Amino acid sequence: MLALKALLPTHAGKVKCIYIDPPYNTGNEGWAYNDKVNSPMMKDWLAKTIDREDATRHDKWCCMMLPRLKLLRELMSEDGAIFVSIDDNEVQHLRCLMDEVFGEENFVANIIWEKVYSPKGTAKYFSENHDHIVCYAKGIGDFNRKLLPRTKEANARYNNPDKDPRGDWKPGDLSARNFYGDGTYSITCPGGRVIEGPPPGNYWRYSKKRLAELDADNRIWWGQDKNQVPAIKRFLSEVQDGLVPETIWTYKEVGHTQEAKKVLMELFPDDLPDFTTLKTPRLIQRILQIATDKDSLILDSFAGSGTTGHAVLKQNAEDGGTRRFILIECEEYADKITAERLRRCIKGVATAKDEKLRTGYGGSFSYFKLGAAVALQTILESKDLPTYETLAAYVFFTATGEEFNPVAIKRKTGFIGRSKGYDVYLLYTPEIEALKELALDLPTVRKLPPVKGGKDRKRLVYAPTRFMDDALLHQNGIVFAQLPYEIYERVEKAAR
Repeated sequence: MLALKALLPTHAGKVKCIYIDPPYNTGNEGWAYNDKVNSPMMKDWLAKTIDREDATRHDKWCCMMLPRLKLLRELMSEDGAIFVSIDDNEVQHLRCLMDEVFGEENFVANIIWEKVYSPKGTAKYFSENHDHIVCYAKGIGDFNRKLLPRTKEANARYNNPDKDPRGDWKPGDLSARNFYGDGTYSITCPGGRVIEGPPPGNYWRYSKKRLAELDADNRIWWGQDKNQVPAIKRFLSEVQDGLVPETIWTYKEVGHTQEAKKVLMELFPDDLPDFTTLKTPRLIQRILQIATDKDSLILDSFAGSGTTGHAVLKQNAEDGGTRRFILIECEEYADKITAERLRRCIKGVATAKDEKLRTGYGGSFSYFKLGAAVALQTILESKDLPTYETLAAYVFFTATGEEFNPVAIKRKTGFIGRSKGYDVYLLYTPEIEALKELALDLPTVRKLPPVKGGKDRKRLVYAPTRFMDDALLHQNGIVFAQLPYEIYERVEKAAR
């Protein structure tokens, strides 16, 4: 979670697509909540390894997920979407959490992934064949779902038995269930057969006049003998250039867990990493095809073996994209497995059966470790709160990673410097009572100087709190960042 917080100053509002594969909380994974908490009682409750005997394991899972989802939402662009893999152990709790964080009106779909290709004969009740992928948009009105590439199988449904010069076509049903006032009439086929009317309970989807017009344009198919129920000819050349994604993804389309393991075996032939919920690159590629542009930023904060980065590199190689990715994983295997997988994907693996993987996808990435927190404690060593200048230096460097110039400070507006992407402001005073009254509100925003240097630049404002919703912040080109929590601890101590 610290890594997500570290991304906020520079990447808030920039991530187009998020995919995460958190612990499924099956009771067999042996995971432990590892966030920093101060209460001894909470530490004791959360620190234990969570297994099936833990009656509070669902509560702990929700405690782990909720703050992460909130941070992920802050990182998403306004037209962004998040996809979360999960199984039946926590899907109902995940939906509740995501309704709370993203709003139930921003629910997009619950996708079913057929993760196995054969039933398990040893299953006690049912053979579990699927996982869920829950999708929410940050704002459903801004989310622009893409079409999937047309497949050879989809195009194979079209042919041209009558040598129509407009090319291949497939027949479409002329009847429909919805009532249509002009949709009940008899039809005389060109071969002489009389069809008394549409099927019972149905209506012809076109009026008699419109049907005659379509027939005159050779858009009606009567069968080889000219006596069959008429069908509308739907030409391949006239259909939309892509397929609408469905909510059931079969293993034939996007792969299964065994395929995922085989891919990992090709990448690590001598020392196969032990992961239990592997995903195929093809599965993540489908998400990329639906929810990203060719230059989008993708984030995976439960990166595991690095499948998301693998999928981004592969998709870029296939469509010429320049998508970028951010993967977050624990130091335990971030370098030797997650990053190593990406290195091999880029350079290629000579023993791989897949030709593209053998030659490598190309691309590059940078590897970073989350450093020690900038020593805020040294700032807070004195009995009093830090001076404005001291805190300004801390938040500016933390937010931008750039050198702070104290000469740039303009206390009247709160301006503390310009970075490559932001004009940075700090609303703060070392006077405790006055600090309690400070907040980022609309009158304060209206007093801020306009941004200079391009329409894409924004104002990053540090403040104790805000009285503006996300829409107002976005409208005014503001990214809000809260003052470090340690400041509030000092305020509480001083108030005692």
